[in-house]
Amino acid sequence: MLERAQHENATEVTFVLPADSPSGDVSVVGDFNDWRPGAHPLAARGDGTRAVTVQMPAEQRVHFRYLAHGDYWFDEDGADGHDGQNGYVRT
Repeated sequence: MLERAQHENATEVTFVLPADSPSGDVSVVGDFNDWRPGAHPLAARGDGTRAVTVQMPAEQRVHFRYLAHGDYWFDEDGADGHDGQNGYVRT
């Protein structure tokens, strides 16, 4: 799930997953962090989910995927779209 907060020149996008699916560490990687695994790890929240918030420039199309333990790559079902290789979000 994606949560967004619009600001004047930026958009905060929060990437949210269930606490235990998939198990182990998960990070979100994409254009915004030069596809560096582990740069934006999801952390547990009190509501039983885990999440990370990333500030991005407004009015962009940003590609991303999740990377879980064991080199398991997966997509966000709630992304704004998919280009055949990655999901993307419009800020």
